[in-house]
Amino acid sequence: MILLSMAFSTLLWGDLTNLYVWVVLGVTLGFGIVGWVDDYRKVVEKNPRGLPARWKYFWQSVVGLGAAVVLYLTASTPAETGLLVPFFKDVAIPLGLFYIVLTYFVIVGSSNAVNLTDGLDGLAIMPTVLVAMGLAIFAYASGNLKFAEYLHIPFIAGSGELAVFCATIAGAGLGFLWFNTYPAQVFMGDVGALALGAALGVVAVIVRQEIVLFIMGGVFVMETVSVILQVGSYKLTGRRIFRMAPLHHHFELKGWPEPRVIVRFWIITVVLVLLGLATLKVR
Repeated sequence: MILLSMAFSTLLWGDLTNLYVWVVLGVTLGFGIVGWVDDYRKVVEKNPRGLPARWKYFWQSVVGLGAAVVLYLTASTPAETGLLVPFFKDVAIPLGLFYIVLTYFVIVGSSNAVNLTDGLDGLAIMPTVLVAMGLAIFAYASGNLKFAEYLHIPFIAGSGELAVFCATIAGAGLGFLWFNTYPAQVFMGDVGALALGAALGVVAVIVRQEIVLFIMGGVFVMETVSVILQVGSYKLTGRRIFRMAPLHHHFELKGWPEPRVIVRFWIITVVLVLLGLATLKVR
């Protein structure tokens, strides 16, 4: 329902002649389908494996690479394919074809990061809402020539329409949180987590704020890094760094009540989103 409400609101209020609108909708739908197949196999077919990891990653890669290629081929200015470095005025690294690689990793990585975070009631959706609200501001500013010049960020013609899409994520996410907060009555599943994570990633790519997404989505990053470190340490040394990964389970096993873990991760996200927004002026 959250994805349907997002799509309906975007189609109702967004500019349907805008390529960026269709790219973000396509990526969100594509990753949502991958997640839906995985959930269907687990819930309906009672297959605990769901969609095999190799196929899940394959189809994520197809959608992610497809979006990356489309954005690269339709870029009309160097600013649209340069890596913007926050906290510095007019510092952008030309990426060339590496833009496709970066875009692929941002979309697929953010999708799986949100999915890993979705392990406690309300833990993933509130940071998603907060990051989407932050990206909405960046999208609006990037799509407005005067604001972009004043804030020393690239002007991306048409990107302002993505503020509507980000607002739908925030609105639908808050509605979903009403039923997903502890103790949850409704769960996001892979269909929601994969789609929302990919949506955040593709919006950040379009408005050229990949590094800012890394900052604002710090909770997603640390959850993913905890899994990587845990697996790497166990394979190399036979020892675990955390009691359990992802990181939220580590704190649970240390005796933190689930609501405490959730709310503290929310607080961290609020601080990180504010830090990300500060990059607009601290240069």
